[in-house]
Amino acid sequence: MEKARDMKVILLKELKGRGGEGDVVDVAQGYAVNYLLPQGIAIEATKGELEQRRHNIEKRELARTTDANVLKNALDGKTVKVYARVGEEGQLFGSITTAMLAQAILEQLGVTVDRKKIDLGKAIKTAGKHEFTVSVYRDIKATLEVNVVSDDDSIEIVETIEERLEDEPELPAGDDEAPSEATEETE
Repeated sequence: MEKARDMKVILLKELKGRGGEGDVVDVAQGYAVNYLLPQGIAIEATKGELEQRRHNIEKRELARTTDANVLKNALDGKTVKVYARVGEEGQLFGSITTAMLAQAILEQLGVTVDRKKIDLGKAIKTAGKHEFTVSVYRDIKATLEVNVVSDDDSIEIVETIEERLEDEPELPAGDDEAPSEATEETE
């Protein structure tokens, strides 16, 4: 009885967990009729449709796979640097996000990557080097490395301010006179 409710469809777009464009998959009839067909994600698999689309889909698939391999080769083994606030013992304040990595890849490598296609494996919460993967297309993945370093600019600014505050005891006479003159004028 379950087979009577299944329906064969040809996917027109990639459907996560089911297949890619051109794949013939079995899905529940209600899923096909109520979602896949109206959304333009799939069409009903008939002999005529299969023959008509097979050649076009194969050509597009070859082009996409070739482009994906070129992109994989451009990304694979590369390292991007991300700056973050780092506390003592190398712990980050927060963690490195996929959006931060996508932005770093764009700025440093000139390649646009969808943040949803980045897989960290586990959250990056420490400074140092960490590996992550980018799903370029279907099973084609590139492995990159992120080097999380301390945001030196903010640390240098804080250290400079602290140094100035330590040096100020030599200048209290000049600093005290200015506020006292101002208070005398207001009184």
